[in-house]
Amino acid sequence: MSQRRFLRDGRESHSRILPRVSQILHGRRHSRNNPRQTCSDEIMHQDIIRLYAADIEDQLKKRFAYLSGGRGGDGCPVITFPDYPTFSEIPEKEFQNVLTYLTSIPSLRDAGIGFILVIDRRQDKWTSVKASILRIAASFPGNLQLVLVLRPTGFFHRALSDIAFKFNKDEFKMKVPIIMLGSVSELQGYIDKTQLTEDLGGTLDYCHNRWLSHRTAIESFAQMVKQTAQILQSFGTELAETELPNDVQSTSSLLAAHTGKKNKMKEDIRLAVDKGDDILGSITKPVTENPEYKLNQDQLDNQTTVERLLAQLHEMETAFDQFWTKHQQKLEQCLHLRNFEQNFREVKAALDIVSERLSAFTDVGNSCSHVEHILKDLANFEEKSCETIAKARLLASEGDGFIQNNHYAVDSIIPKCRELHHQCDAFTTETEQKRNLLNKSLELHGLLEKSMKWCDEGIYLLASQPVDKCQSQDGAESALQEIEKFLDTGAGNKIKELNKIYREYAHILNEDLKEHVQKVFQKQESMEEMFQKRQVSLKKLAAKQTRPVQPVAPRPEAFVKSPCTSPGPQRNYVCNSESGVLQRVNYRRTKGEMTELHQNRGGSTMDDEENLAVLRQHVINELIETERAYVEELLCVLEGYAAEMDNPLMAHLIPPELQNKKDILFGNMEEIYHFHNRIFLRELENYVEYPELVGRCFLDQMEDFQIYEKYCQNKPRSESLWRQFSDSVFFQECQRKLDHKLSLDSYLLKPVQRITKYQLLLKEMLKYSKNCEGAEDLQEALTSILGILKAVNDSMHQIAITGYDGNLNELGKLLMQGSFSVWTDHKKGHSKVKDLARFKPMQRHLFLHEKAVLFCKKREENGEGYEKAPSYSYKHSLNMAAVGITENVKGDAKKFEIWYNAREEVYIIQAPTPEVKATWVNEIRKVLTSQLQACREASQHRTLEQTHSLPLPATSCTSPSRNNVRNIKKVEERKADLASPEGYGTTAAPKYPEKGKGWAKTSRSLDASEENDGWSSAEDPLNSSDAEEEGGGGGGEMKLTPGKYTVTTDYEKGVSEEFTVKSGDLVQLIREGEDGLWCVKNLSTGREGWIPANNLLMLIGNSKSAQSLSSSESGTASSTLSTSSSCSDSCNASSTSFSDIKG
Repeated sequence: MSQRRFLRDGRESHSRILPRVSQILHGRRHSRNNPRQTCSDEIMHQDIIRLYAADIEDQLKKRFAYLSGGRGGDGCPVITFPDYPTFSEIPEKEFQNVLTYLTSIPSLRDAGIGFILVIDRRQDKWTSVKASILRIAASFPGNLQLVLVLRPTGFFHRALSDIAFKFNKDEFKMKVPIIMLGSVSELQGYIDKTQLTEDLGGTLDYCHNRWLSHRTAIESFAQMVKQTAQILQSFGTELAETELPNDVQSTSSLLAAHTGKKNKMKEDIRLAVDKGDDILGSITKPVTENPEYKLNQDQLDNQTTVERLLAQLHEMETAFDQFWTKHQQKLEQCLHLRNFEQNFREVKAALDIVSERLSAFTDVGNSCSHVEHILKDLANFEEKSCETIAKARLLASEGDGFIQNNHYAVDSIIPKCRELHHQCDAFTTETEQKRNLLNKSLELHGLLEKSMKWCDEGIYLLASQPVDKCQSQDGAESALQEIEKFLDTGAGNKIKELNKIYREYAHILNEDLKEHVQKVFQKQESMEEMFQKRQVSLKKLAAKQTRPVQPVAPRPEAFVKSPCTSPGPQRNYVCNSESGVLQRVNYRRTKGEMTELHQNRGGSTMDDEENLAVLRQHVINELIETERAYVEELLCVLEGYAAEMDNPLMAHLIPPELQNKKDILFGNMEEIYHFHNRIFLRELENYVEYPELVGRCFLDQMEDFQIYEKYCQNKPRSESLWRQFSDSVFFQECQRKLDHKLSLDSYLLKPVQRITKYQLLLKEMLKYSKNCEGAEDLQEALTSILGILKAVNDSMHQIAITGYDGNLNELGKLLMQGSFSVWTDHKKGHSKVKDLARFKPMQRHLFLHEKAVLFCKKREENGEGYEKAPSYSYKHSLNMAAVGITENVKGDAKKFEIWYNAREEVYIIQAPTPEVKATWVNEIRKVLTSQLQACREASQHRTLEQTHSLPLPATSCTSPSRNNVRNIKKVEERKADLASPEGYGTTAAPKYPEKGKGWAKTSRSLDASEENDGWSSAEDPLNSSDAEEEGGGGGGEMKLTPGKYTVTTDYEKGVSEEFTVKSGDLVQLIREGEDGLWCVKNLSTGREGWIPANNLLMLIGNSKSAQSLSSSESGTASSTLSTSSSCSDSCNASSTSFSDIKG
């Protein structure tokens, strides 16, 4: 079919369909054969009916005349003029309008027969009757058949009307008879009772308001049908005269515009049909409700009119649908001719790009993860390319459909379809080939990594075999069995033939991959060689043990002189009957065996060190690789999400409530990224060759890790904001662009996960570096990281404190936090209140700061995630400068006491476990000790200044922070110099001006006294009377009494290299040595060593202090400890005080 013929047929279809719509519009079909159609046609034409009910609705509502629907004997319509008192006052214009409208309603046939007028004047006067008849006769526009007048019922006016009507009959000027009736029964003789309304004694159902409503609706519906027909005709003419465009865009726009107009027309027709159905239902409602109900003639005419209008609408709709189908087909077929070529150009360009990108997949990978990543990229690329391939195949299928339907442009479509099929098939084939190559590469790398893993496991096995246990026969045989069992697993894990690998994977082996295969194979051979050496050593050890041993052993001192230091058990035999020669022979034999055993063990130790070095290298590699991945993930989030929140092109996707809240959502992630990317990662890479020293890297950057505390504190606000807007289109679009499988909240959790990962890696590194140079740094770094994690966790609880009026930062560093049961026992207050407080514990959450301890009430919150975290309602706090503790409470190992102002307030604290209690007591002890030490140093410096006029730096009475450790050490060194014989003089013990009373305590042994030690940082036992008597004299050395002491500063200069003490450790005094040193026993480690007296603070003594404590049993309260005021006085202006806040 040619294009010219195609367009010509379209125009012919338009010319056939349009006359049908025009014919329906003018209502000419079947008008002669259907007389009822005349009514609907007349309603639709304004030339015939000049008035509408809506125009004279107010006039019709007056009801001075109405068309009830009744009919006379020959079908004449009946118009009723009811009794209307103000009939004469009706304006002439309104009177004529109503009569004209009423006479226009019946059909032309019924109106041609003539109307019957019923004039009801039973309640009127004759003069009014006469005037009414004359007015009706003068203004009635239609044909009259009969006039029936119900005359007045009054006797006088009735007689008057009979007489006057006979003599004045000619004055009415009517060509029809006027019949005066005296009653309703006479009226029923002319009109049947069923055709009269109830007010005229009939049974006809008539409601004037309903009649008026129906008339208004029917006429409005007729106008709607007429307007719809006119619009359809105009639209059809427009479509028929439209010229087809020559380009795709214009044709598509034209088709869319015409389709929109068509839909609008269909909607108008549907609304018109719905309205007609509603009117028809209203008319037939009485019949629906009561099947015996019969419609009057006017109601039947209304029903017929509405049904006919509905039929016309359906006919118009059918004709329009047929017309639109032809027109749409014409536009679509014209559009296909050009749209196919345009789509082909676009798909062809996309296929060329896809083929070019596919050809770039040439790398076969350098590891399993790399190959899996390439396979994932290939799968993602294939998935993204599926849309292009699908479009190409769909376009080719569409072209094949045109060919099958004998499209006139077949010669142009066929070669394009062939090219599309060819390119799609070529893409599928090449993709499958590359996937097969990568799977083969993955298989090879799997073999290589399986071999490397097997080698690593073997090295780990060699490193984990305890050397001391291998010295016995059973130990050696057990180690051999482990090795043999492990070697049996090599059948499925190691590379057997290198040449076979080369042959099988020749098509993917490049130079780098081939070199990698060789290295793995060499590592495997080296590991097997190590196993062979270990097997030889173990077999020798096992063989040595199986030889018979003589019952005579060398003398015990021979073993001391022997170079063998094996920790294994040695057998000593004593024989009195053997000669000395035999003993010497056995001694030589045993000594030789020991020497050989020592040499074998030395070789095993070297192997173990190599194995540990390999394991350390694995840990540092994992640390650096995961650090790089972590940095990349942070950068991805910052660029893919945070930066996009400032992108103007994405602003319309961001909810208004989310704007300007980037700092809340991401916290200080950018600061964390810059620290890791610019500093920490680069420093880590410097230790790749020295993994055992990586602890120094952590220690150098430990202060920078404090930024995680800020991030974690903001995490609850960030998570709450994320939950509100997680379904936002903005986040979905960012995730789509980044091609992330996980949503943003998973990446916001990365910093929290990372900071907890470091301590695991440090533990692993420390496990393999115990005998290395950097072991101490690793242990310190691990301790510091754990401290940061604890600080982060504590700060998360601290920010949940509510109701505290002051600044929490002024209380110093948060040291501990936890929940406890608390009893109170105060000196002040009513006795019943105190008794009640003893037996009813309060659940309190305690926060221990450097300067105060806070008591809070924990309140659980409802919600999800961080919103479910509890809050803490502040109750009261205690100043640490006036706090003391009793470490043990009789009857419960989990209880301890915190008392305030010389036990004016006592708080009995019950911890969840004894371990928690011990931790808290130690921490409180450290705080109090540090405060006391600071006070003592300040007093000593003041004394030295007064004695020698030396300008020494003043020291605060508050506890030293972490940053002041070095300054404190310098002060200690300077103090030690001053106390030496080469210094300026002796160091006197500080003297406090006043001494307050302590508390009564029962005398007991040293072991028992540990269970009930109560002390405060504001009390200096060395300043007691006992201390003054023994050490307050003139000597430069401080005299100590036997008893238990606490270490005030770290000390690592003991005689034994293994003896070290930390600040806060408890020691037992043993004896005095030279140069001011005392031999002490560390009660926590059990080791003994020497330490200067200045580093010790006495808790309980044996001599005079014990006697003083025991005297309290008889009622004497000895003042062995001073009150908090003495410490404050000693520290003078340098001490820091709090206001005593009580909840």
